[in-house]
Amino acid sequence: MKIFNLVFAVLFVLFAGLQYNDPDPYVWIPIYLSAAFVYYQTSKGKFDKFSHWVVIVFCSIYAIRLFIDSEGVLSWINNHEAESLVQTMKATKPWIEETREFGGLLMILLVATVNLVAHKKAGAN
Repeated sequence: MKIFNLVFAVLFVLFAGLQYNDPDPYVWIPIYLSAAFVYYQTSKGKFDKFSHWVVIVFCSIYAIRLFIDSEGVLSWINNHEAESLVQTMKATKPWIEETREFGGLLMILLVATVNLVAHKKAGAN
């Protein structure tokens, strides 16, 4: 689990760095850096169940918002035939931007959930 968390900590720091040209970097840089910090601490053996739950609750609420938003994931699926998310990295279409953001939140949620399950199975608090 140490390497797993360290890899994702580094990955989320890189994701934060890529947000400088995002339409809302003031939202996404803190999200990615917070996740990176939690997973870095976990890689160092400082697992904190509360911080993982905070990440899960916050990211779940934001992911639901992005999913149901009028220009969000449902719009991308239903109104835009799930067009390619990687056609260009310049986000000119809001439904593509929000779907990509949704994917980032899902990655954060997945890592937090894996950590909670792994620590529960290991008998950690």
